[in-house]
Amino acid sequence: MKRGGVVALVLALVVVLVGGVTAIVLTRGDDGERVTGGTEQADGDRDGDEPAGGGDAQEAPSPELEPFYSQELDWTACEEEGDDYDCARLEVPLDYTDPEGDTLELKVLRSPAEDDEARIGSLVVNPGGPGSAGSELATRGSALYGQQLLDSFDIVGFDPRGTGESSPIDCLSDAELDDYLSVSVDPNSPAAATSAVEWQQRFGAGCEALSGDLVNHVSTVESARDMDVLRAVLGDSQLHYLGFSYGTSLGATYAEYFPERSERLVLDGAVDPSLDRIEGSLSQTAGFELAFRNYVEDCVSGPSCVLGATVDEGVANVEAFLDGLLAQPMVVEGDDRLLTQQLATTGVQAALYGEENWPYLTDGLEMAFDGDGSLLLLLADFYADRNADGTYGSNIMEAFYAISCLDDPSALTPEEAAAYAPEFEQAAPTFGDGGELGLGWCSGYTGRQSEEPREIRAAGAAPILVIGTTGDPATPYEEAVALAGQLESGVLLTREGEGHTAYGAGNDCIDETVEAFLVDGDVPEDGTTC
Repeated sequence: MKRGGVVALVLALVVVLVGGVTAIVLTRGDDGERVTGGTEQADGDRDGDEPAGGGDAQEAPSPELEPFYSQELDWTACEEEGDDYDCARLEVPLDYTDPEGDTLELKVLRSPAEDDEARIGSLVVNPGGPGSAGSELATRGSALYGQQLLDSFDIVGFDPRGTGESSPIDCLSDAELDDYLSVSVDPNSPAAATSAVEWQQRFGAGCEALSGDLVNHVSTVESARDMDVLRAVLGDSQLHYLGFSYGTSLGATYAEYFPERSERLVLDGAVDPSLDRIEGSLSQTAGFELAFRNYVEDCVSGPSCVLGATVDEGVANVEAFLDGLLAQPMVVEGDDRLLTQQLATTGVQAALYGEENWPYLTDGLEMAFDGDGSLLLLLADFYADRNADGTYGSNIMEAFYAISCLDDPSALTPEEAAAYAPEFEQAAPTFGDGGELGLGWCSGYTGRQSEEPREIRAAGAAPILVIGTTGDPATPYEEAVALAGQLESGVLLTREGEGHTAYGAGNDCIDETVEAFLVDGDVPEDGTTC
């Protein structure tokens, strides 16, 4: 049964968990107002190196965009991240159809290459979301990146528009967000559809009231255009890119709009851009179901498993526990919140993002079976980037909603969505009941894109490495296969294993293949399996 299908949004996030640390633990940004004005001028090409790839790095697609492409970043030591990193602000148009209008400033963070002689250029990285601020991913160092990458590239992360410290979009107060994420209503009751519609309208109205015109300008297409401005001012004629999860959608969109500038792109934990809202929701719901059963199978194969003796028994016991929370949420000692069915489900699914998290999930469930829901609540808070004091470390939940709904504003009424209930139940007996309620969650969002998105093919781009993990819960493996097939130059690399995304997950074959591709341009055979 799908727990807390009324909310649905929280379970659809596709952020990347790397090395046991989630990419959504970030620093809160500013007040959400858009920024106008110019960027400080300084030398944007480090140490006077020639642009990576040769040619004119700063050639703009149109004369109106030339001031943005020719700007130079004013790099200074980062205040919060430390002197090892350089920070700057990148100026981009709020609306690319009106480049002489208002502008935004995006946070950019650079970790300089460790070997000047081996330096190729910049490697732009993105952790996913949508809604994750990308600057933090550039600070991971040897905890994530191999030494070849650290020697050869300035690792560069940026907070996409509407996220982190790049004019973060705002929709709800922290207290309202708490209420939203903890809602639990029987998905088979009339109250479920009513609650879903109420929250959909409340969330959308909040975005418009608190964020103004920004609701129209946080699309993936606009972020891809921002990334090309960033590439230019970094001094690279062509883009080197490593994107995880939703970052694969951003990277694929970039390749579609700028194929001639796409040199070596790695798309890890791929999202299939051809899926509509219904297909995508069913795909991800089934992905979490597979990952959950794989987790239970691993547990019961051990000497003693608190869940039960068999997979079916373990799944049934977890379902019974979650069902019980619908009728009686659990008091959590030292916290003024209750562990609701929705929060417990979020905690379970958060732990499925990485196999290394499975022992914590087992501990959390064992504690909860004994009446202590604190660890499951902590996992749910970790997923939403909620601090212990009730504040949120970032606006990822709101940015996810806004970006997703701007990219695809389609929404079904409760009556239309009800027809898909059997499909969700069939795709995921544990998590699918009520999944159809999430198909209308963009109904209250008022923002609309300035330009129509294109079909993603990336004709003319250099080989693009697409990676899928067979047990990925958030971006199921089949989506990587589909994206690699849609991209004219897509090359599929498969990781056999569990968890979300592949690079940096402990598979030497994957890591070495990715690094050889990015550093030396070695393209693996399509269909390679690690």
